Amino acid sequence: MAALVAELLFDLVRSIAASWPRQAAVAISAWLDTKIHGRAARVVVGGLLGIAAYFLIPVIAGLLGL
Repeated sequence: MAALVAELLFDLVRSIAASWPRQAAVAISAWLDTKIHGRAARVVVGGLLGIAAYFLIPVIAGLLGL
């Protein structure tokens, strides 16, 4: 019974932790969309953010021990 409760608790925490970064990313993207004008600038900023995420996500995952 304790294992079942622990599994449900871990699933709950995992779902909350997964939704928070997504909500933050949407909010930041919406704010950034109003600040950047022009298609070329959006492509450049999107590329830079993609490169940053490519390198930062494994570092953060390593620090969290995932």
